Amino acid sequence: MRVGGQEDNVVWLDPGEPKPAAGAPRLLEALAFSQALPPILSARERLTRWQWEIFGAFLTLVIIMLLLWPVLLGVAAKVVFWLLFSLTVVWRLALTVVGALERVAGARQPPLTDIPDDELPIYSVLIALRHERNMMEQLAASLKAINWPAERLDILLLIEEDDVSTYEAAMDADFPVGTVCVTIPPGEPMTKPRALNYGLAAALGEFITVLDAEDRPHPDQLREAYAAFSQRGDGVRCVQAPLIASNGADGWLQAQWTLEYAVQFGLHVPALASLGLPVMLGGTSNHFRRHDLIAFGGWDAWNVTEDADLGIRIARLGGRTATIRSGTEETAPESLPIWTSQRSRWIKGFVQTWLVCMRTPVTLMLELGLLRWVSLQLTLGGAIVSAFLYGPMVLMILLGTLFPSLFNYTPVDFGLFMAGMTGCVVADCLAPGKWTVSRVIAIVTRPFYWPLMTVAAAKAVIGLVLRPFYWAKTPHIPSA
Repeated sequence: MRVGGQEDNVVWLDPGEPKPAAGAPRLLEALAFSQALPPILSARERLTRWQWEIFGAFLTLVIIMLLLWPVLLGVAAKVVFWLLFSLTVVWRLALTVVGALERVAGARQPPLTDIPDDELPIYSVLIALRHERNMMEQLAASLKAINWPAERLDILLLIEEDDVSTYEAAMDADFPVGTVCVTIPPGEPMTKPRALNYGLAAALGEFITVLDAEDRPHPDQLREAYAAFSQRGDGVRCVQAPLIASNGADGWLQAQWTLEYAVQFGLHVPALASLGLPVMLGGTSNHFRRHDLIAFGGWDAWNVTEDADLGIRIARLGGRTATIRSGTEETAPESLPIWTSQRSRWIKGFVQTWLVCMRTPVTLMLELGLLRWVSLQLTLGGAIVSAFLYGPMVLMILLGTLFPSLFNYTPVDFGLFMAGMTGCVVADCLAPGKWTVSRVIAIVTRPFYWPLMTVAAAKAVIGLVLRPFYWAKTPHIPSA
């Protein structure tokens, strides 16, 4: 595919005439940074002064108790441990039940996707790319399969200036007519949200969605998302499509990741959306009106889970998130090091997002209301807490069973462990997706997956201290 036109850092991959870019090259850098979030809403500053003071006071109290009352400290730690664990289990079970009921109700309402082409607006698709040379052919094929008029589809490939190999591969791939390459100039932090802000500045569409290099969206996803915006009222500021792992049968780790996604996007996210509660968005396949994104300040370039941060910011500013059924297929991590790197980035970003929210906890409660404030703590806080708690809990039960003379646990400990396991099994069984041997094995062996979460959480804490804005890139391979 040859270049049809070029202006500054925008290149059209169009054999015909280059389409107008609404002055994007001239405004690109200005818009990308003029939409920077206020410091109070950005993760650029890790802790505020009063947060440092609270952290210091807590650490001092723990040290004093460790020196003077170690037994009391142990009892208090265990009480807090099980209280947080119990709250997380109950909350997730409640979301599972609501999500299952929502699936049953939604199954009777088929999506409306037969909208005449001449009534469809321009839709921009933003794809941040880095070191994705081997994914360009698959990405091009996935984009060509989208059921949307070509002349109303605005595809932007956001490629870092130093990533020459991905740029060259994009030039050689068979992308749809009108696809645009936007070169992202050097700068810090080098993150996906920073690239997306450049894409937002260059986008022509009234509506915007985000995809990743490995994504294979359902052809009708854009139509269903547009219909959702049209039917569900102005209060809906985002529509989230489900993310579906396509390689769950390739190994035990992939099966666990696949099951996680099925529970998250098949049950929990729809439950939160149906109840009007804050939703931590998925990294891709979320859809927005462009003017809403600009009003919300775009993406926080300093947050390594920009999706979760944006979803909560939408709720704080009075918006709602809706869900649809037309999903996007992705591939689960193929190895433990890749999985650990990705998961530690997620947990690090969740901590960043929670710290940003808790800079002004009273204001946050006034913005959300008490119920949604509690929901945020249980959802976002629960995602963080469970990563740290589930691993030690499994090890305590396992070691206590194998070596009862060395490690003891009480009937209450075992009962709470079984409650957590039961809630997890219920969610795993009710989640959408095919029933396969790998899925059954993943359900039965789920507790052995939990300690890996704690390892990733420990890595996330280290990363938050040493390299808070480092984006751990997940390598991708084309799907079979």
